[in-house]
Amino acid sequence: QLQLVESGGRLVQAGDSLRLSCAASGRTLSTYGMGWFRQAPGKEREFVAGVSWSGATTYYAESAKGRFTISRDNAKNMVYLQMNSLKLEDTAVYYCAASSRGGYGPSKSDYRYWGQGTQVTVSS
Repeated sequence: QLQLVESGGRLVQAGDSLRLSCAASGRTLSTYGMGWFRQAPGKEREFVAGVSWSGATTYYAESAKGRFTISRDNAKNMVYLQMNSLKLEDTAVYYCAASSRGGYGPSKSDYRYWGQGTQVTVSS
């Protein structure tokens, strides 16, 4: 059973940068497509970014393009989300997710495994 644990979320100011980490255990991540999602209070969980099993291909939501970068280190069983130029509307709980079918797009149903989330709060 694959387990995912996110970390790195905290309170930051608008314009700051933050890197989220997702640590996997139980299985190697190298065959999984990976994604980051987020959920703000009162809103549905939404896709932020995804990366293919090799790390060669990435996919971003419009809101993340140009500001966020997803990456992975299969040797360390880790996935990262570098977030720059943070905005108030980036405030949310951020979730790491793994797709055993290798998907890394915006469909939540593609992802079988989910972490518990890490809170990111952006203040003015």
